[in-house]
Amino acid sequence: MAELCLENVTKRYMAEKRPVCAVRDVSLTVEQGEFVFLIGSSGAGKSTLLQLMGGEIAPDEGSVCLNGANMARLIGPWRVRAARTFGIVSQQGLLIRKRTVGDNLLLAANAAGMRRKGKDAVKKALGIVGLPGVEARYPAELSIGESRRVELARAVLNSPHILLLDELTANLDDDVIWDLLHLLMELNSHGTTIIMATHASQYVNILRKRVITLVDGRVVGDVKKGKYGDIVG
Repeated sequence: MAELCLENVTKRYMAEKRPVCAVRDVSLTVEQGEFVFLIGSSGAGKSTLLQLMGGEIAPDEGSVCLNGANMARLIGPWRVRAARTFGIVSQQGLLIRKRTVGDNLLLAANAAGMRRKGKDAVKKALGIVGLPGVEARYPAELSIGESRRVELARAVLNSPHILLLDELTANLDDDVIWDLLHLLMELNSHGTTIIMATHASQYVNILRKRVITLVDGRVVGDVKKGKYGDIVG
């Protein structure tokens, strides 16, 4: 089980020698097994919030806790163990173009401490995302939709409790988006927490999951069974 709790979290960046708040005083809790959409315009803070949730960056103020433990204070094996709780798909693809799909995923498996069962984990992950047998192909040979599926396979290699997905369905056609969402709902039905930043309003409205809306880094809406644009909670 894994519960995420953010308390009064603020994150600033320097832009043109001035501090800019990407996330402002955000407090929220995501329980194990939830399916959450993060929505908001470009620059609203969705990507930064996902990075904070996954412990990739630390807040300037407030705390991000995983099962009650402040992730910014974890060191050594405790930090490694916390990192393995998450499977992450960022906006920017992480696949190495000059390595095969299999080699890309094996590198990720090795980094996650799965050297002994890396090949089996790769096969299982590719099967989960509906791409069995593509280990010998190169990223350049894949469609955009296939590439995103491989990125997702990379994220689920170690069966994480929480998936953090940043615009997984961007620039994909409707059929591919539906296939990915059905896959995510299947993972969610088995207990995986899904937290997904998206602009895909029509799918948010159809699925009616928890919807958290960001405006200028602030949470202005947090609605269970919400729709795109709901700003009450």
